[in-house]
Amino acid sequence: MADLSTKFVGLELRNPIIISSSGLTDSVEKIRKLEEAGVGAVVLKSLFEEQILFEADHLSEKSDYPEADDYLRNYTRTNSVDTYLDLIEGAVSSTRIPVIASINCVSDSEWFDFARKIEEAGAHALELNIYFLPAGKDTGSQFYEKLYLDIAEKVKSRIDIPVVMKLGQNFTSLVNLVNLLYHRGIDGVVLFNRFYSPDINIRDMKMTTSEVFSSASDLRYSLRWVAIVSSFIDQVDIASSTGVHDGKAVIKQLLAGAHAVQVCSAIYKHGPGQIAKMLDELRKWMEEKNFTSLDAFRGMMNYGNIPDPKVYERSQFMKYFSSHH
Repeated sequence: MADLSTKFVGLELRNPIIISSSGLTDSVEKIRKLEEAGVGAVVLKSLFEEQILFEADHLSEKSDYPEADDYLRNYTRTNSVDTYLDLIEGAVSSTRIPVIASINCVSDSEWFDFARKIEEAGAHALELNIYFLPAGKDTGSQFYEKLYLDIAEKVKSRIDIPVVMKLGQNFTSLVNLVNLLYHRGIDGVVLFNRFYSPDINIRDMKMTTSEVFSSASDLRYSLRWVAIVSSFIDQVDIASSTGVHDGKAVIKQLLAGAHAVQVCSAIYKHGPGQIAKMLDELRKWMEEKNFTSLDAFRGMMNYGNIPDPKVYERSQFMKYFSSHH
């Protein structure tokens, strides 16, 4: 029988499917059910710095005393962190799969001591979920990249568990950035993060939210870069994310060089039973191709291993459309 086990940032996974940070992983009970459904690992729902700061400011607005403001801000932060640490401890003690904690932060000032507490609570790894919107007209791309690099370096200097950086698509030179993260000790990257996207309701002329869930076609966004990054920087493990909805998508990402895949929207849409279907499809394909392990074909079709790697570089549709009339 095909062996679906894999390693991601040094963690032993029984298969490459990781449930990404979401409401699917915000309680011990849900995580236990995901384990029963067959997942290889989970990333806990992120603790959001923005949410903590908003709650603290909202409470302090009700007070007329500066001393109370300080108390409320500290209480809110401490209470949120302690609740999250309880989730880590409960998930680790109640399951046998790797539990990866997640921090969603927008600054470099709040989270370094918290990272140590995450390690002490028993998390097997930490995912840094960071996003700075590069909206300033006078700020260059290197400024924003340096924020990622500085946070990575500071967190790695404080904890010993593996650290994973979840990245967005909009970097000027992604391969270079991943290489710089590697030299700062980052163990793995997730390609790519799925951020909130605004939309406009033209009837009411109000801001709203665009589609929350990914679609299977979104796989194209990460497949190219998994194949390229895995070819140039094999010291950093890659988990693909966005658009992984079935076993075929898992196979494609592994062929491109991923060590694991993060899944979320497919589980929201179809339930935990989708995990077994994805694994069954992967297993049957491996047996058909006579692959006994994931390592036997991982990266077989990445940028460095195919005859014409330029297929991953093409960004124009001219050649495609010229042949279709």
